Amino acid sequence: MSDYTEEIEENEGDELFEHHRVIADKGQEVLRVDKFLMDRLPNTTRNKIQTAAKNGSVHANGVAVKSNYKVKPGDVITIVMPYPVREITLIPENIPLEIHYEDDTLIVVNKPSDMVVHPGYGNYTGTLVNALVYHFDHLPERSDGFYGRPGLVHRLDKHTTGLMVVAKTEDALSHLAQQFYDRTTERKYYALVWGDVKEDSGTIEGNLGRSLNNRKVMTVFPDGDYGKHAVTHYEVIERFGYVTLVTCKLETGRTHQIRVHMKHIGHPLFHDLEYGGDKILKGTTFTKYKQFVENCFQLLDGQALHAKTLGFQHPKTQQWMQFDSELPENFQQVLSKWRTYMSNRTQSEQA
Repeated sequence: MSDYTEEIEENEGDELFEHHRVIADKGQEVLRVDKFLMDRLPNTTRNKIQTAAKNGSVHANGVAVKSNYKVKPGDVITIVMPYPVREITLIPENIPLEIHYEDDTLIVVNKPSDMVVHPGYGNYTGTLVNALVYHFDHLPERSDGFYGRPGLVHRLDKHTTGLMVVAKTEDALSHLAQQFYDRTTERKYYALVWGDVKEDSGTIEGNLGRSLNNRKVMTVFPDGDYGKHAVTHYEVIERFGYVTLVTCKLETGRTHQIRVHMKHIGHPLFHDLEYGGDKILKGTTFTKYKQFVENCFQLLDGQALHAKTLGFQHPKTQQWMQFDSELPENFQQVLSKWRTYMSNRTQSEQA
């Protein structure tokens, strides 16, 4: 009887990691867990497995173990590892970065709008990773001579702005991947959505999966027969009658989660090109109002969504790190326009 090996993909959302589960068969000889996993996981080095074990990402029967743990017959071994970066030649590009924090272990950056995180089909240059490679290449050389490829453990959509943490070392990459997998990080987004959100706060639940009609977008499958479990908590910050500014806290991190969940409850993100928010969904039929909304649209590249805060445990010092970022200027300008519009509308009604 051969070992049973299962790979559970966990890169459907903005986190980038994988989960392997291996059951040792009845004839398994006693063997170190790092050697056991190396023999069973393709394209994985023993050093990567040992690093994962060091950071508590290797479990035997549900308990974290070190790399010298001896695997026995019937043991259920699981491991969480950063997803391997696709083999694309990373071209260093001198693209300015807004750096909120940096040390030898990691870097926290504020991603601008209209920037793809990682090179891929149709976007081989101009990405955040291209900028990071250039930045790493021009840092003072470390004593160990290693910075490696930028270690991504989460991502943001092209038009979504805000904070991201990127690992500089294999150890930090493994440690952060485990935190994102365990949902111990804290992330809060600001979103401008269509409509007057009825409740001051709420929770949206619904499995997310790729649409059966259009694989490029996600959709909610409320019955739970398809897709992956997803939970979004929201709270109203400011109301503008026809649109609402909300903050969203992710309990899970699925692809387009906030965008799809808000659309699911009838409040697509303002100017969301993929999910119908780039049309006038609420308001009057007056030409003046239509022109006002179009002027707001022109200020934005895409959906009005910003990853405002980010919190995690530092992989090396174990200290809690908390970061906050300002809304992009164009996002602030749109909010200012809505405040002015609503103020003028109120004065007109009172006249």
